[in-house]
Amino acid sequence: MQIDILSLFPEMFTGPMTSSIIGKAQERGIAKIELTDFRQFAHNKHGHVDDYPYGGGAGMLLQVQPIDEALQLINDRHPDTQKRVVLMDPAGESFNQAKAEELAQAEHLVFICGHYEGYDERIRNYVTDEISLGDYVLTGGELGAMVVIDATVRLLAETVGNEASITGDSFSTGLLEYPQYTRPREYKGMAVPEVLFSGDHGKIATWKAKEALRRTYERRPDLLDDYPLTDQDKQWLAEFAQSEEDESEEN
Repeated sequence: MQIDILSLFPEMFTGPMTSSIIGKAQERGIAKIELTDFRQFAHNKHGHVDDYPYGGGAGMLLQVQPIDEALQLINDRHPDTQKRVVLMDPAGESFNQAKAEELAQAEHLVFICGHYEGYDERIRNYVTDEISLGDYVLTGGELGAMVVIDATVRLLAETVGNEASITGDSFSTGLLEYPQYTRPREYKGMAVPEVLFSGDHGKIATWKAKEALRRTYERRPDLLDDYPLTDQDKQWLAEFAQSEEDESEEN
């Protein structure tokens, strides 16, 4: 996968994009990340790429011309790739695992990281996707782009050593991930559930399914609104609700 990032602060990406799994993905040729400082396309001696909004208003807006010329440079470098141009914007759709899986199918991703108060609206004419990390505002799009790239690149084939760990991720199945344990078997009175030592793969799979549902019910019940519940799931949910009611009465 080819990834291009347009940013006024390309140095911010040096550590996160060259370390750990993302760094290894680049070393192995699974992903290639290129950075472009679009300030180089400013048409003024001061290197300004922003200006005051027409009609008044607070703050400065990112100009369309530097972004247009930076995108043209990328098109010249990679004329034959199908590109998805991602604008990091608080007004975009909220990023989630399904979006990461969608982006992981792309051949070429281009990220526009804004700064200042906002964008000249005409920049959106060059964009295929507008993404937000959530209902809050950052100082720029760089951190958001790093999150989206990390979540996307780790889904590419052979990026993560054990690909089964990806398919079982929280949100990939529609539920949060079930609790997991490793050595020691008991620590300060906290014991690993016995079923995990039973050797009965059927029982272990059932326990994992039930605990994933329990964790989702307790922490993110909103995820269950669109989740296709089985009859067994509904029975477990009834058990969880009854258990909560019993605990409430005891207290």
